[in-house]
Amino acid sequence: MDTQTALREHLFELLDGRSAHIGLEAAIRGFPMNLINERMDDTQHSPWELLEHIRLAQWDIVEFCRDPKHVSPDFPDGYWTLGNASVIEWERSVEQILADLEAMKVMVADIRNDLFAPIPHGDGQTLLREAMLVADHNSYHLGQLMQLKKTLEAKVV
Repeated sequence: MDTQTALREHLFELLDGRSAHIGLEAAIRGFPMNLINERMDDTQHSPWELLEHIRLAQWDIVEFCRDPKHVSPDFPDGYWTLGNASVIEWERSVEQILADLEAMKVMVADIRNDLFAPIPHGDGQTLLREAMLVADHNSYHLGQLMQLKKTLEAKVV
């Protein structure tokens, strides 16, 4: 197996939330819908706000990789949706995260894409860096989401 093929396999593992990471589907499985808008006294964001942040950041990274005309949201406010959501909005957000994650995996899988080549419209970013950024960012916030779920469930009981 050549280096880029092996690296692509490692990236899929990270993006899918395998090994030491959790994937989106595992993180939200059984998430109590009555708690998606709840906050703990010491937490800055609700589960909904964390989920939407994952969606917005991942969408921005994916669009940056594939669309030279993409304009990123203002930082940091453009990456956070504050307020409450319905179950339908939660489900739409999950669907979009999964679709954008799949789009990133398709870009990584395409052997015509050199993982180490700078993205032409960027300023030094590579597909490798952006895929690792998606995996790292998702992992961090999914960990927060899982911790918040456990804490909220314990509080409700």
